[in-house]
Order: sequence, then C-alpha cells, then structure tokens
Amino acid sequence: MSDLALQLSDVHKRFGATQIIRGVNLDVRRGERHAIIGPNGAGKSTLFNLISGRLPVSTGRVHLKGQDITGLPPYQINRLGLARSFQVTNIFPRLSVFENIRCGLLWSLGYRYSFWRMVEKARDTRERTEAILEQINLVSRRDTPAGVLSYAEQRALEIGITIAGGADVILLDEPTAGMSRSETEHAVALIRRVSEGRTLIIVEHDMGVVFDLADRISVLVYGQVIASEAPALIRANAAVQEAYLGTTVQEVTANSAAPAQGAANA
Repeated sequence: MSDLALQLSDVHKRFGATQIIRGVNLDVRRGERHAIIGPNGAGKSTLFNLISGRLPVSTGRVHLKGQDITGLPPYQINRLGLARSFQVTNIFPRLSVFENIRCGLLWSLGYRYSFWRMVEKARDTRERTEAILEQINLVSRRDTPAGVLSYAEQRALEIGITIAGGADVILLDEPTAGMSRSETEHAVALIRRVSEGRTLIIVEHDMGVVFDLADRISVLVYGQVIASEAPALIRANAAVQEAYLGTTVQEVTANSAAPAQGAANA
C-alpha cells in the first residue's frame, strides 16, 4: 500500500489558450496536514477542482491512495475516500443542522435510492449524526435551520458535512476566510480535531492558520509549485517571501504566532 494519500504528476490545466496549472507535481503523505498557499490567481482553487474531479485535467495524472482517479467524476472520487469543502459555504439552508449532517452520511451507511426506508427511524444514522454534531460543537443548534446560523457556525457545519461520509482525505478551501480572531481560533481547533487520523489538504490565506496547522506547506505561484517544505523551511525561503509573502522572515513569524482575520491575505 502506498504511503501517499495523494499524488499529482505533471498536472496541467488549460482553458483554451490560457494555462492555469503548469506542471504541478505534489505528494501528500497519509495522515499529513498539508497546506497550499499562494497569491490570488495562483491556481489554488483550480487545483482543488482538478483533484476532486470538478474540472478535467488537461494532461498529467492524479492518484488517490495509489489509485488513478484522473478523469473520474466527483461522486466516484468521493466514494473512494476524498471529500472537500468550498470557498463559498455550501449547505442546505432550509434543512436543520441535523438534517444537513444526515444527508452527508446516508450513502456511506448503505442508504441508497430507497423510497420505502424511513431514515428518521434509523438508529445508525441518528447516532452517527449526533456524534458529528458533538464533534463540531453544534449540538445545541441541532434543530435550527442551517440558513439562520452565524457565518462561523455555517462553516463548522460545512466541515461536518465534509467529514460525514467517512472520507479519510479532506480538502478544505479557505475555511477561515472572513472570520474574526476568536472565530478563527475556534475554527483551527475544530479543523485540528476533525482531521485527527485523516489526511488534510487546506488552501488558506491566513498565515497564522497555515503555520499553526500544517506539517508541510506547498507554495503555488502562477500555476507552479515553487517550494514544498516543512513550515520552518518555508518561513526562511527567500523565493517564497519574494513571490508570495512579500515580507520579512520576522514578520512571517509574527503572523504565525497568532491567527488573525485576513493575516497575510494576498
């Protein structure tokens, strides 16, 4: 069995004559918390879309836990153990918090397109849903329509939906964007908790969050990975500072000491 959860080999993505991703090679180990950073327009969300199957790869290969998933549709990739969140919160606003989580786990518990099974009476779905609500600290909001939750609560709910299907590789796209300092601190604690025993790949602009969470950081600039190292090495990398951070090592260290809203946004 490969010790890599995810492997990208010479991945390119073109939209007509415009090349967005230009030969990305990336290895993410099983159980690793791996951050992808880079300026706006670097191709981070496009890369997530290629990995999760929302966009087709122009050339190159993507492997998930040793299996070639290049060209597979998103639902098949999800059933192989990869789930993702989005920059824009993606929930069912009229359903309750409990119902949102339950929708996310039905397939993984064996509930297919069956019109005669009453999921309300299914003990396994209820117990698993309640366990996730406990994990994301939304038990008290169990019966609240998701659309009236605060922004931070909606992001927590989306993370709960992401893990509900039992995926062991999780992609989070800017999970703390728009949050206050205290909300960010709670979000980081939640992400650390739910990613325990899983592989986490996170796109994030907040350098405090990145340096607090990541075991390894890859820097994407103009569709190419210019560095992929441990946080301490990324912090000291002159090419990274010039191409992305635009600041000194001391300032990066200060940013990483305490997560803050909009820190080091590009």
